[in-house]
Amino acid sequence: MGTLRDLQYALQEKIEELRQRDALIDELELELDQKDELIQRLQNELDKYRSVIRPATAQQVQAQQQSLGLQPDQHRSKRQAISAEPTACDISQLSHVTLPFYPKSPESKELIKDAILDNDFMKNLELSQIQEIVDCMYPVDYGKDACIIREGDVGSLVFVMEEGKVEVTKEGMKLCTMGPGRVFGELAILYNCTRTATVRTLVQVKLWAIDRQCFQTIMMRTGLIKHAEYMDFLKRCPSFVLRLSSVTHYEDGDYIIRQGARGDTFFIISKGQVGPPLIHRSADSSGLSTLISNLHREDVRTANVVAAGLVTCLVIDRDSFKHLIGGLDDVSNKGYEDAELKAKYEAENAFFSSLKLTDFNIIDTLGVGGFGRVELVQLKNEEAKTFAMKILKKRHIVDTRQQEHIRSEKHIMTDAHCDFIVRLYRTFKDSKYLYMLMEACLGGELWTLLRDRGSFEDSTTRFYTGCVVEAFAYLHAKGIIYRDLKPENLILDSRGYAKLVDFGFAKKIGCCKKTWTFCGTPEYVAPEIILNKGHDVSADYWSLGILMYELLTGSPPFSGPDPMKTYNVILRGIDMIEFPKKITKNAANLIKKLCRVDVNVLLETDLFVFRWFEGFNWEGLKKGTLTPPINPNVSSPTDTSNFDSFPEDSDEPPPDDNSGWDYDF
Repeated sequence: MGTLRDLQYALQEKIEELRQRDALIDELELELDQKDELIQRLQNELDKYRSVIRPATAQQVQAQQQSLGLQPDQHRSKRQAISAEPTACDISQLSHVTLPFYPKSPESKELIKDAILDNDFMKNLELSQIQEIVDCMYPVDYGKDACIIREGDVGSLVFVMEEGKVEVTKEGMKLCTMGPGRVFGELAILYNCTRTATVRTLVQVKLWAIDRQCFQTIMMRTGLIKHAEYMDFLKRCPSFVLRLSSVTHYEDGDYIIRQGARGDTFFIISKGQVGPPLIHRSADSSGLSTLISNLHREDVRTANVVAAGLVTCLVIDRDSFKHLIGGLDDVSNKGYEDAELKAKYEAENAFFSSLKLTDFNIIDTLGVGGFGRVELVQLKNEEAKTFAMKILKKRHIVDTRQQEHIRSEKHIMTDAHCDFIVRLYRTFKDSKYLYMLMEACLGGELWTLLRDRGSFEDSTTRFYTGCVVEAFAYLHAKGIIYRDLKPENLILDSRGYAKLVDFGFAKKIGCCKKTWTFCGTPEYVAPEIILNKGHDVSADYWSLGILMYELLTGSPPFSGPDPMKTYNVILRGIDMIEFPKKITKNAANLIKKLCRVDVNVLLETDLFVFRWFEGFNWEGLKKGTLTPPINPNVSSPTDTSNFDSFPEDSDEPPPDDNSGWDYDF
């Protein structure tokens, strides 16, 4: 056994060894940071050279792959968006609606509540909402070998099983059996959809059910009441406080502020009490302004503030505040409709209003979808003038109840004069189709480029993200949300600049308003849309973060084998996603900031100062002088080589249908 001195020597050696390891780790981290910076510089240089060398077209890439015996990436197919208006009654009448109530034993109530809290989707609801759902559920009984849900049928009910046993099958194959305490059929309460599996009883079963309309009424009313409370409280506050970063809840005894901590956050108490008082609900505007002024300087908290019971605070941090009051002129007050352009637009309108459908020849097909087709058309008497003609089937629009979306798309695009949004010049209609005459962007779809290249470099992604930021800045300043961002809806013009296209889900909601339409592409849908909380421009910023991730990696961060599983992954949050190493630290930080579940409004000015955009030439982007990372090869106004080839339209013409179109489209 060693002496005390021997043990002391051994301890000193271990301490020295640990110190050397710490020093080595510091050196390796420094070396890693230097290599990251080198990689970034090399990528920037590579993009400069790539912008000079014209890349191969989509057709050339496919030809090269086939000559090497390779098959193009066929598993990557275009994604279909989903849209469903809420089935609840008129929003203005929600506060007066009496929800149905069905008596239950305490044991049944507890079983339903536990089943909901055990469900991946419904456990994300608020406890008050869950309680209302429990109260509104009504009993349903089925005998042995009865079909509760049939695969392919349209459903609107979600069930909780209290007694019995059922078997779940898909395409005739058994998936599982379920017993008491399970929720099933939950996708149907989000929107009108076909059932993805069949559920049959193995014995007599007792169920509790709630339909989509009742569920959405609960969700919408909760969101409206909360929003009204915040807006009523903030009426006494300066208008800029309406732009809040988050809403935070505290338990009894939680520290809201700790003495000695750095003060860079401003709190407004919405509900509850704290000790000592921070800002009471009766605080006047002068007292509020005094406290807000503290956000301008670095300060140290001089006292503890502790929640006395449950407390809800509205929170804004110093950076958001500074960008808000210092950057609004850059976004909200932009003179997009410059007086000098007015004459140009009036001349344009006069020219296009004189045209008829018979004045165009069809050159080629640029895209195909469930709605119809997009054709490249050419003026017969001016062959140098080509346009994209979107042809919509009236019968399909009526069948899918998309009339209001199409009307909204027309009005928003007609009034949009932005270099990052595809122009709509005029519309036509006949007994079978609606026609939208738009700007022809012949650089190809961003989706096609991403499919063929696999992913984009950091600087390439930054350029396309910048294009979207400019489009969003324009739309949001007009109170318009877009709601369907994805590579499929970004198209390149002949210069290589990206433009937003397809405004079928865009909607004008105004300032500080929300909407409850469930719409978007599943992988891009924001949590507040999934949970039916009501959404605003924050849903667009969420999708911007998803777009960044997909452009950098080739795949979106959230995906599943079916929409419901995708939504459940989304609800777990971006922090549960492991980012690949190719996404730089600054890019990852911005993606995580955009995909914050608690975000209310994230200003475009926040993006301008974020480190990932550091040094980005915003003025060059706006003026069109910034060199795009990919320079498409467009040889003439009729060159469609940057688009995939599509078969000729072999569909039977739809029947005549003028229902719902008794206005001048």
